[in-house]
Amino acid sequence: MAAWLDASPAEAAGLAVLLAGAALATALVWWSGGARPSTPPTAPVSLEDPAPGPVTVHVAGGVLDPGVVRLQGGARVADAIAAAGGPRFDAALDALNLARVLTDGEQVVVPLATGPGPPAPTAVGPRDADGRVDLNVATADDLEELPGIGPVLAERIVAWRDAHGRFADVGQLRDVPGIGERTFQQLAERIFVR
Repeated sequence: MAAWLDASPAEAAGLAVLLAGAALATALVWWSGGARPSTPPTAPVSLEDPAPGPVTVHVAGGVLDPGVVRLQGGARVADAIAAAGGPRFDAALDALNLARVLTDGEQVVVPLATGPGPPAPTAVGPRDADGRVDLNVATADDLEELPGIGPVLAERIVAWRDAHGRFADVGQLRDVPGIGERTFQQLAERIFVR
C-alpha cells in the first residue's frame, strides 16, 4: 500500500488502467454466465462440402447388367442404374427416388413392374356375344324380346327363378308353367345359363 502512495502520477495512472481492465474483464465473465472451460481452437466452418470419396454399390433387379459398380462420390441412384447398363424395359423406376445420393456399400434394387393382373370384373349382362339371353340374369323386359314370350310368360320365368333359384340348365325352362315343348324348341338356341 505504501508503494501505491509513493508512485509517480504516471505510474498511478497506469496502475488505475490495469485495475479498470481487470474489473471490466471480471464483469464480462460474470455477465456471460461464468468462466467457460478452455477449448482448443476449431477450424473455420466451410460452407462447401468436402469432396466425398468414391462409392461402391451393388445394383440388382431390373437393370441390364446387374452387379457391383464403382462411382464418383456424390453419385445418385440414377447414376448407379446407368452404370449397370440402364433399366430393363419392365423396370418400375417410379418406385425409386432416382435423385437420392448413394452411400458406400449399399444395394440398389430396381423393382420390376407387375403384369397387368387379372381383368377387372365386369358387370354380367343378360346377353352373351352371340346375343343369347341368360335365363339367370335376364329381366322380364329382356325375356319379352324372345320369340313366343309375352309379358305373362316373362313374369312367370322370373317368378320361377325367384322361387327355385338359378336355372341349372336351359332344359329347366320347361318347368315354368306355360312353357311347352314347342315354345322351348323356339327358345333353345336363343337362351343360355351361366
